[in-house]
Amino acid sequence: MMTHDSDKKRGQVQMFCMDDLVPQDHLLRAVDNAIDWRFIYELVEEKYSPDFGRPSMDPVVLIKIPIIQYLYGIRSMRQTIKEIEVNVAYRWFLGLDMTDPVPHFSTFGKNYTRRFKDTDLFEQIFARVLEECCSHHLIDTKDIFIDSTHVKACANHKKMEKKFVHQEALFYEKQLETEINADREDHGKKPLKDKDDPHDGPGAGDNDKEVKASKSDPDSGWFHKGDHKQVFAYEIETACDKNGWILGYDVNPGNGHDSRTFKGIYDKTKTLAPETIIVDAGYKTPAIAKLLIDDGIAPLFPYKRPMTKDGFFKKYEYAYDAFYDCCICPNNQVLKYSTTNRDGYREYKSDSRVCASCPYLSKCTESMSHVKVVTRHIWEPYMEIAEDIRHTIGMKQLYDIRKETIERIFGTAKEAHGFRYTQMIGKARMEMKAGLTYTCMNLKKLARMLQRKAKREGGASSYKRLFLFSAA
Repeated sequence: MMTHDSDKKRGQVQMFCMDDLVPQDHLLRAVDNAIDWRFIYELVEEKYSPDFGRPSMDPVVLIKIPIIQYLYGIRSMRQTIKEIEVNVAYRWFLGLDMTDPVPHFSTFGKNYTRRFKDTDLFEQIFARVLEECCSHHLIDTKDIFIDSTHVKACANHKKMEKKFVHQEALFYEKQLETEINADREDHGKKPLKDKDDPHDGPGAGDNDKEVKASKSDPDSGWFHKGDHKQVFAYEIETACDKNGWILGYDVNPGNGHDSRTFKGIYDKTKTLAPETIIVDAGYKTPAIAKLLIDDGIAPLFPYKRPMTKDGFFKKYEYAYDAFYDCCICPNNQVLKYSTTNRDGYREYKSDSRVCASCPYLSKCTESMSHVKVVTRHIWEPYMEIAEDIRHTIGMKQLYDIRKETIERIFGTAKEAHGFRYTQMIGKARMEMKAGLTYTCMNLKKLARMLQRKAKREGGASSYKRLFLFSAA
């Protein structure tokens, strides 16, 4: 029998309970039970006047609105408000009934500009959710994985300008300069002269660099995505544990190299007292190896193929003699110490008279003077220690977990939480987006785990008791 007029109930008046309309296993119900949202009042209390002004919108509701947006990967705040208007679960999560007006889409943006713009509110929210995860003993900080991903900026790649910017000093520059001069003095060389002071005018200083800058989002950086595509982007460095919990993040322009921006994310994670930090080849530098080893942390770097031209001897074929401080070439000839350059590399040079008649000259160097130069960083012993760590039993299996942890986090953030590109302009707003995205990812994971645990222990009532016990 065919059914007709199935829409005749649209105009009926019914009585119902909002709580009954949201399924017991709904994600937002699990998220609401996973954490006590009243902590937000303490974070924003100083941003509101206790005596003057009109009654404000509930700060918890104000923060929950972008939580919905980033939890479900909704592309904009305007679209989020439209979804809240018709979604019963969203209204229930915010504490609104079916007749309550939904806030205007500009409400959160105005509050952000006037109250939260220059604060670390969203980083504190991220930390509070992470603390809740720790309270359930879900996080293991023994091994920490660090990597970066790029998020396309809200900037037209055709609207750019070239300008000179002052490069920030490397985090190890002063220490390296001191050790370079000490090494030169040990070899009977004069200390290096200080770099010339920058003069007035752009591009005159040694630390000035010409870059491509966006006219619409100057905080972003020009990023080469693959071999062909070039866009303005932000680099988001992220740390996680072996269980996939996000432990910290740092936002930088997209044109920064991993080795230069590492210190920012490291300072946020070293307080967790990790034993091993696992990174990819972009972080494999003597400075990072020294930083970690000096702090008692084992760096785990991957194997990196020698970047030597085909048909030429590899660098490892030139043996280093630590006792005589020289290098031995494949033809058993000595390359003597020449100098220590400003980048911290000792230079070992061959005798051109010997190399001129060497049968392996075509495999050794293309120098017109027949001089082979081999370099070795003054912190190279730290790289050798890192290589020994890489060959330790179990380290290969530990490094392979990267694809199941940090790489999976990036994939989930981009596919399910709108992290592939951003509509935010400016580094401050990008930090807010990163904080909210990672907060939602940790929160969703925590909620699902507690929900499953509650079901094993006897249903929703025990779930509520578990939450009250953890909150107490």
